Amino acid sequence: MHTVTVLLDRDFAIGTTDRRLFGAFVEHLGRCVYGGIFEPGHPAADERGFRRDVLELVRELGPTIVRYPGGNFASGYDWEDGVGPVGDRPRRLDLAWLSTEPNAFGTNEFVDWCRAAPVEPMLAVNLGTRGPDAARGLVEYCNHPGGSALSDLRRRHGWEWPHGIKLWCLGNEMDAPWQMGAKTAAEYGRVATEAAKMMKWIDPTVELVACGSSARNMPTFGRWEDVVLEHCFDHVELISLHTYLNNYAGDTAAFLASPDLMDRFIEEVVAIADAVAARRRSAKRIMLSFDEWNVWYRTRRNPEDRTVPGWPVAPAILEEVYTMQDALAFGGAGIALLNHADRVKVACLAQLVNVIAPIMTETGGPAWRQTIFHPFAQISRLGRGRVLRARIDCPTYQASYYDPRGADEQRFPLPAVPYLKLAAVHDDRAGSLTLFALNRSLDEELRLEVTARGFPGVAVDQALQMHDRDLDAANTKEAPERIRPWPLEDVTVAGDRLRTTLAPASWNTIRLTPAP
Repeated sequence: MHTVTVLLDRDFAIGTTDRRLFGAFVEHLGRCVYGGIFEPGHPAADERGFRRDVLELVRELGPTIVRYPGGNFASGYDWEDGVGPVGDRPRRLDLAWLSTEPNAFGTNEFVDWCRAAPVEPMLAVNLGTRGPDAARGLVEYCNHPGGSALSDLRRRHGWEWPHGIKLWCLGNEMDAPWQMGAKTAAEYGRVATEAAKMMKWIDPTVELVACGSSARNMPTFGRWEDVVLEHCFDHVELISLHTYLNNYAGDTAAFLASPDLMDRFIEEVVAIADAVAARRRSAKRIMLSFDEWNVWYRTRRNPEDRTVPGWPVAPAILEEVYTMQDALAFGGAGIALLNHADRVKVACLAQLVNVIAPIMTETGGPAWRQTIFHPFAQISRLGRGRVLRARIDCPTYQASYYDPRGADEQRFPLPAVPYLKLAAVHDDRAGSLTLFALNRSLDEELRLEVTARGFPGVAVDQALQMHDRDLDAANTKEAPERIRPWPLEDVTVAGDRLRTTLAPASWNTIRLTPAP
């Protein structure tokens, strides 16, 4: 058994979590929309076609903001196709996922669904096959009260009041060769700048996210962010990051270490953004939107899992089944986001339903929680507040994480991976302190000893653990509760000190509140 000591102090914080840090993502991809959040005729569907059983799980999951309509889909999407009478909307070939888009669900339906969830909508504009004019048109349609052609069109479509959408993505992964209308950094920087100007002329209150590189292992990474921000620094508030963790190599220890690379990725993008600010002698700080993150690998590289021949509507693609070890890596990624709350202000789990998602459904049938559902729900519910700095004394191990890009083999060495990955969040209003703790040792318990200065007289309000001897165990329609949180026993608190034992390969959440 390893012993780990953690020192926290109420007065030393990294930053305060933005409520938008706990977001998710809905794309017109596979069964995420059709058969996921929207399925007219389903026994649980309401009069608008929204699945009530999915809405109940979304409320339990607790996302605060949802990004839409993509993703790769956004780079070829004409927003005008998805508004107006449904019977008049065109069917289009979607080149992103080689499927047919019926446009039965569009911007207004998405906003209504967000109100029902309830979550804040976040829209992405098409800067691939479209440009600044279409982007400013969508802002006018959504946000202008009335008295103009597009705002009055929205009112004629049945939505009298403006949607008031405040957060917008300026395209998606525009450096990627798989993207419709992919661009160089200079090309994108210019079009993003012009779109941003026009969108803010329509509505000066909006916040805008510039596209960062589509992955840390892209050859464009680093230089892309620098050039893009040189162009649009004065017009945007955030820049995006995307990461999907994998276990292609079948190396679970390295897989559980991979969230540490998210820490590096965040810190690198912060450094680049601040370098641009320094060159401009600017006090402005660009914040980060980690608006795609998850575990994804089983259905990622096999073409048969990504597309279905014949241009079908809503094919069952990218339906990753998540295991216990996936939930552990996922929880580690959540910790990485919390521990950069000073600069990561938005994050979106990709995606929400069926497609690499925490919620699975059967078309016409039930819905259930995947393993990754539980860490996200805990972080969203209990991760609001001040993230404290933690000094951790912990044994380490070495790992080499395999993260290929195309045919290239890329290994990222991690020479000193602490067995414990931890975030601590203090909620001032409730007076609570929540610890999110991942034990990455596959065969050793961790004896955890925490000193929390400034928190005398606290008691354990809740202590939960996710652990299973079979790291490949998953939740299915037949066994939807196989992996879920269970009580963590033997948590003791005396004064400002906590002691407990964390099982090997386990995810743990401990909430302390003032003693009665």
